[in-house]
Amino acid sequence: MLRNGGVGNVGQPCMLRWSNRIRLTWLSFTLFIILVFFPLIAHYYLTTIDNLDDSGPRIFEPRSGNALCEVKHVQDLCRIRESVSEELLQLEAKRQELNSEIAKLNLKIESCKKSIENAKQDLLQLKNVISQTEHSYKELVAQNQPKLSLPIRLLPEKDETNFPLPKSPNSCRLYSCFDYSRCPLTSGFPVYIYPLDLYQFSSFIDPLIKQAFQATARTNVYVTNNPHVACVYVVLVGEVQDSSGLKSIEIEKQLHSLPYWRSDGHNHLLINLSRRSQTQNLLYNISTGRAMVAQSTFYDVQYRPGFDIIPSPLIHAMSEPNFLEIPPQVPVKRKYLFSFQGEKLESLMSSLQEARSFEEEIEGNAPADYDDRIIATLKAVQDSKLDLVLVEFTCKNQPRPALPTEWALCGERDDRLELLKLSSFVLIITPGNAHLVASAGCSMRLFEALEVGAIPVILGEHVQLPYHDMIHWSEAALVVPKPRITELHFLLRSISDSDLLNMRRQGRFLWETYFSTSDNVLSTILSTVRTRIQLPAAPIAEEPSKEIPHKTGKAAGTDPNMADTGDLDLGPVETEPPYASPKYLRNFTVTVRDTYRAWNAAPGPFHLFPHTPLDPTLPSEAKFLGSGTGFRPIGGGAGGSGKEFQAALGGNVPREQFTVVMLTYEREEVLMNSLERLNGLPYLNKVIVVWNSPKPPSEDLVWPEIGVPIVVVHTDKNSLNNRFLPWDTIETEAILSIDDDAHLRHDEIMFGFRVWREARDRIVGFPGRYHAWDMNHQSWLYNSNYSCELSMVLTGAAFFHKYYAYLYSYVMPQAIRDMVDEYINCEDIAMNFLVSHITRKPPIKVTSRWTFRCPGCPQALSHDDSHFHERHKCINFFVKVYGYMPLLYTQFRVDSVLFKTRLPHDKTKCFKFI
Repeated sequence: MLRNGGVGNVGQPCMLRWSNRIRLTWLSFTLFIILVFFPLIAHYYLTTIDNLDDSGPRIFEPRSGNALCEVKHVQDLCRIRESVSEELLQLEAKRQELNSEIAKLNLKIESCKKSIENAKQDLLQLKNVISQTEHSYKELVAQNQPKLSLPIRLLPEKDETNFPLPKSPNSCRLYSCFDYSRCPLTSGFPVYIYPLDLYQFSSFIDPLIKQAFQATARTNVYVTNNPHVACVYVVLVGEVQDSSGLKSIEIEKQLHSLPYWRSDGHNHLLINLSRRSQTQNLLYNISTGRAMVAQSTFYDVQYRPGFDIIPSPLIHAMSEPNFLEIPPQVPVKRKYLFSFQGEKLESLMSSLQEARSFEEEIEGNAPADYDDRIIATLKAVQDSKLDLVLVEFTCKNQPRPALPTEWALCGERDDRLELLKLSSFVLIITPGNAHLVASAGCSMRLFEALEVGAIPVILGEHVQLPYHDMIHWSEAALVVPKPRITELHFLLRSISDSDLLNMRRQGRFLWETYFSTSDNVLSTILSTVRTRIQLPAAPIAEEPSKEIPHKTGKAAGTDPNMADTGDLDLGPVETEPPYASPKYLRNFTVTVRDTYRAWNAAPGPFHLFPHTPLDPTLPSEAKFLGSGTGFRPIGGGAGGSGKEFQAALGGNVPREQFTVVMLTYEREEVLMNSLERLNGLPYLNKVIVVWNSPKPPSEDLVWPEIGVPIVVVHTDKNSLNNRFLPWDTIETEAILSIDDDAHLRHDEIMFGFRVWREARDRIVGFPGRYHAWDMNHQSWLYNSNYSCELSMVLTGAAFFHKYYAYLYSYVMPQAIRDMVDEYINCEDIAMNFLVSHITRKPPIKVTSRWTFRCPGCPQALSHDDSHFHERHKCINFFVKVYGYMPLLYTQFRVDSVLFKTRLPHDKTKCFKFI
């Protein structure tokens, strides 16, 4: 029963499942039939309808708009479409019209913005001009000083002025024996030289000395032919060849009979030059009255300190020394530590007929003769062989004539020079006679030592060296007391290389400036007198400018690269005419106050310069407390960032401008483009175009109008030295030397100018170069590669002081300028050599610029293959002329103060890109 019931219950669900499966199958089949056959039937039906009448329109084919419009129910829609299309076309036309008006308005807005900016700039510039004008007016009111005229020339009422003679002949001093009334400050120091035929004993004078003296006198700037206005009267009295036929009484009589002797010889200068080691003391027993005496040999009874002059010997009477034959100053240490050659013809014992021991001298008795002690000590040093020295106390050949107790020279001059070239130091043993304060023999030894770079060591303190009251001999020589002879070896060994080289270089300067030629000897003697009576030197000459007429009329354009300075001006626009730097403000103070620097540093005391880069500066507070004439402090003294910075020059010196000197040669288009780029440059005084071409500018060439004068200067020959001539049209201290193809922005130029104002004694420029040592050839090379050190700045884009233009043209050795003309190259190297030699400082490079050529300009001389080979030769030749390498390395360049500083939003930088 249970089994049957279980079976029945199981069969019923199976049947249900089977019926469900049948229904699903039927449903699926039905859907399949519908989905497959219905589209086929519909397709067939539609195709049949379209093919019923081929001539009539098909129901389902695409139709045109007009055809659709034929249909009644879409005609309204077509009319709406046409109306909408027409309205859209009208709106599009109106939109285009509005866009055109918007564009015009935008242009007007931009134009108004530019006008507003220009008006702001003009307003700022006017404010700066008004501020400067008010400042200038206040300065003029504060000064309230009349212009002082030159003092009236003072001359005595009578030529015969009878002053009482000094109590003793050797008591003459300038205040008691010199007539200042004949030498007013504005006299120009006129010097009258007596003709040699006025006194008979002139026939005994050495012909070479007479010839050299006369040739020098003809070219000396102080010599006058009018004796009535002369300040000093010069008489050449020697050196005589043979004094045996001369009597002292006759010489004295002829001197006193000179037409302007005026009974006592005041304001007379008696010159007795020497060419030999033993020059006769011609004036020893002659009454010279109030006349000054210049000679190489003096005894203490006749020498009047501060009145008489000890000159240098005249070795090169009628010949110029060959600077290329002078040995170089390096290596510092030479073969011999020191050397001495000489022979004593007469000792102090034989001359005085007495001898004192060293102990007696210590006790204060009469001085002993140290020569024996000196000989023994020097021989001991030589025998010790600690250092290689050479001492010879007996001449191999006949010694030269010498004064008693003086060490005579040995051998010929050439032989002595060869030994000195091998000596670091040379001993000069002074005469044993303490009464002999100066001797021609010592002066001769000093001359030869300085000539070849051997450091003089003067053994003895009682002698007076040439021009000792003007020259600081401690910078070029060692003066050692004779009692320290035992310590001399230790002293010489302790001197460092740098000190030794400085002394050698200073000795070379003294020899070249005061000793080397007859012109230098006479000029030094006269300059000694002039300096003592406090008269300024003659102004140095300026190069006259031969201007080429040209027509100006083309308005200069504005180069966007030049004007890209950010939101700042580069400087106030000057509405007043260009102003020149003041000249000769220190005519008399430089003579009185700077005597040491004038005599002991290049170029010497022979010239008066309009201004120098070494003039003293005032302390900062002086410009606010009564001495502010010309100063333009930043922010009126309060300082400031870019806005205040650009409105004033600031700095430590009064306001000034600069002059552009541009050298050109037959590149008119390049030149005109370069001149146009200078338009609107602040603080520009004028532009000097040095026309180096023999052909004049084109007649139809129109020069640009740049707001400042353009002066075109004609040169006598095509020379790169013309770049550095001190043209008289240059009225500023600052000179920007620039090539005609140089491409500098205004902000770069202004930054360089501001940097130069703080380093006026150096070259400040843009492209840097350096000198490199060639190990293989042991010589110097010129190098323009990128380097972390530099030693030169190319003067194709550099600032320098006009002072160096004078030195380059009139003081620098002529051999250097000749080589520049020979190679048509190296003038920039020569200027760098000169400035580094004078200052012992390297140049200053500004900005990161390494080249400055304008793109697309014709190639210059520097692109020639031989350019670098010539510059290698120039550097090594210049080193020979100077005797050493004056260039110094530097490892930094200058950028503006706030260049990479993060600033608040209300502050601006000094320069945007520098």
